[in-house]
Amino acid sequence: MMKKFTFLAILLVASLIAQAQSQDAIKYAGTISKDDLAKHLKILASDAYEGRETGEKGQKMAAEYIVNHFKGLGLSAPVKANANPYLQEVKLAKKSWGEVYVQAKKNKLVHFQDYFTRGDFSTNGKEESVEIVFVGYGIDSETYSDYKDIDVKGKFVVVFGGEPKGADGKYLISKAEKPSKAAETGSKLRAARQKGAKGIFIAYDTDAAFKQTLSVYKSYLSAPSLTLASEKNNDDMAFFSTSPSQIPVLLGLKPKKFNKAIAKMQKEGKAIAGAFSSTILIKSERKIEPASSENVLGYMEGTDKKDELLVVTAHYDHIGITNGEVNNGADDDGSGTVTVLEIAEAFAKAKAEGKSPRRSILFMTVTGEEKGLLGSEYYSENPIFPLSSTVANLNIDMVGRVDEKHKDNPNYIYIIGSDMLSSDLHQLSEETAKKYAPDVALDYLYNSEDDPNRFYYRSDHYNFAKHNIPVVFYFNGTHEDYHKPTDDVEKINFDKMEKIARLIFSTAWEIANREQRLVVDKAKK
Repeated sequence: MMKKFTFLAILLVASLIAQAQSQDAIKYAGTISKDDLAKHLKILASDAYEGRETGEKGQKMAAEYIVNHFKGLGLSAPVKANANPYLQEVKLAKKSWGEVYVQAKKNKLVHFQDYFTRGDFSTNGKEESVEIVFVGYGIDSETYSDYKDIDVKGKFVVVFGGEPKGADGKYLISKAEKPSKAAETGSKLRAARQKGAKGIFIAYDTDAAFKQTLSVYKSYLSAPSLTLASEKNNDDMAFFSTSPSQIPVLLGLKPKKFNKAIAKMQKEGKAIAGAFSSTILIKSERKIEPASSENVLGYMEGTDKKDELLVVTAHYDHIGITNGEVNNGADDDGSGTVTVLEIAEAFAKAKAEGKSPRRSILFMTVTGEEKGLLGSEYYSENPIFPLSSTVANLNIDMVGRVDEKHKDNPNYIYIIGSDMLSSDLHQLSEETAKKYAPDVALDYLYNSEDDPNRFYYRSDHYNFAKHNIPVVFYFNGTHEDYHKPTDDVEKINFDKMEKIARLIFSTAWEIANREQRLVVDKAKK
């Protein structure tokens, strides 16, 4: 009888603790307000911050603002090795283009006009002479190969995009209305690399498609780029994009002769790869200089489970000034940044009233996301706290707008990654939403590693996920102002944003205070 009474007492105590915990979560989530979110965002997404370009004045200003906020909350500064222990210095390499061209007999192809470079290919300031070979569609599959009996080792290859079609109008390899995977750019790159090619030119399907892509990305591709200083250039093969009309130019052929041969190839459904080759002169000058940026870290130590850590992130950089206009990045990712600031403040208020989280929490706004997830990659390679002790990452990137799909119901959030590594985290995420934010719909549209948008790989949570740390990525989808100067504060839906911030806070609260550490049951090798 005594044992039964003791068991019931334990259950009662556990129930009362859980009930009190829920009431606390509701109480402190309620301290997150749309007015405070707006107050922070109107500063960080103002013209004065010049678009928060990584490594530039506006980003440094934003870092100082966030540091002062963390200080004001009483968060600890955990980066002991730095002069300002709230900042983790991220050492970068700034890369810009020098003289770049391709000379094909009498024709000189102009960079960012006739072709453009993908990656960091450099001839170290010298002009090189290389043989270039036409390799059809650049496909090497079991049923069809453009590389049959052709030696391309040490040479450049030039190929069409896509996949050839048969006389019936269907694709030759897939035998269907849609091309096979062999037609994908990645497959063509792998085939050329496996055959030992030194470089590859891949043409778009049409000249119009090439020009359209170049018009959209020219300013980005031609601008200086940033990489981690520690990152080695692993490009073992040069990769260029061009238009189909430039293929005969590269090969030193008259278009009429080349087009006649192509028409024959398409009619007969046979590869004519290797039928044309020539020699080109190529120069690609890449200038490299040191640069630096900063991740901003605020740490709250837990109580009885303080050796375990929850990380809450957002990237505070954006794309700076383009064509004289400031890209304020109110949604991308000013919205995520100020959400982290408000969640940190809610936890600080709880701690001040004796409600410290059981697990420790690192609030971190990272830099260089727009340059390739650089800040979070740097942290994952140089963690301030052991990754083995990190139980989860909640990453917030664009939570202030409403996309076209949800224009009639703004109370939603895309959830990405919650079930990729931990069924436990996914269940907690769903139960938390039902419990604390029943009017917010969780949308899993993009929650797939095969999502064509590749959102799972495109924000900072991925640098935690690749180390088998469970993640949830909160995202409202893209919109017409994405990466444009028109991504302004006036277009933010602060009512919706407040609800999302409270939902994320409640999820963080549950993770930080639960008895058991989240179970990772889907770890990747």
